Amino acid sequence: MNIALIGASGQVGSRILKELSDRGHIVTAIARDPGRIATLPGVTAKAGDAFDPAGLAALLKGHDVVVSSVHFTASDPRRLIEAVKAAGVPRYIVVGGAGSLEVAPGVALVSTPEFPEAYKAEATAGGRFLELLRADKNLDWTFLSPSALFEPGERTGRFRLGGDRLLVGPNGSRISFEDYAVALVDEIERPAHRRQRFTVGY
Repeated sequence: MNIALIGASGQVGSRILKELSDRGHIVTAIARDPGRIATLPGVTAKAGDAFDPAGLAALLKGHDVVVSSVHFTASDPRRLIEAVKAAGVPRYIVVGGAGSLEVAPGVALVSTPEFPEAYKAEATAGGRFLELLRADKNLDWTFLSPSALFEPGERTGRFRLGGDRLLVGPNGSRISFEDYAVALVDEIERPAHRRQRFTVGY
């Protein structure tokens, strides 16, 4: 498939980029500094700004899917959505956050006393992004939330999927960047969560 990846040089974006390349997809990898994007088969690096919807739309045009892997506090979801729509790309997949996942009915992880203060702004912004997507009547979107502990690790290909509830396993709530990338690219290849949020964890 022909895929545009916004935020391709980031910690999560770089893992998604490798997974897409390893599976033979053609990727336009977009970052503010394209020099930081890994050189991989099928990948073309491009400079792009998440705050410039017109410039971004020009880069996104002609792709089958757009994947957005940018920090919520360093971007504007309205502008990102505007760019995807202006480009006419049929599918939009967002690297989500764990903060908006529920730990009990109606109780989001970000609202619990244990949630680290340092991550509250990012988590709250991620929740607003999800609300915007849910309110949109036309966009074919998917929002993939990681587990609470989201960090570099191994690509095992073994994980669980869930819905709006935080997944907790024997070692807590966690997922590696590498296995998150597997779940996201699986969703691109075999769509199962159109106009939905889902989550991945061990």
